[in-house]
Amino acid sequence: MIFRMILAAMFIVIAGVANAVDFEAGREAYERGDYATAFREFHPLAEQGLADAQFNLGFMHEQGKGVLEDFVSACAWFDLVAAQGDDNARERRDTLRDSMTRDQIAEA
Repeated sequence: MIFRMILAAMFIVIAGVANAVDFEAGREAYERGDYATAFREFHPLAEQGLADAQFNLGFMHEQGKGVLEDFVSACAWFDLVAAQGDDNARERRDTLRDSMTRDQIAEA
């Protein structure tokens, strides 16, 4: 039983380190203007619930960096981060909603 708990804890630590490395690779790619690589690094992390990766994907969709400009997707990503208590994401989401139709907001 203790061995399983230690093994589980080690897995969590290793996964956290891997996520940090992937996030850093995405951040560096974004700064180089390699938005396709940044998207590939951020997307799986965002799907796993990493708020920073979700915010970055929201920003990339909002700005059309590496993906088509898509306010619905941007709003959806910002909404996930806002639900985790991030005021900046909430403000960006709300600003986007001001330029969206009711149907787009519902879709997001």
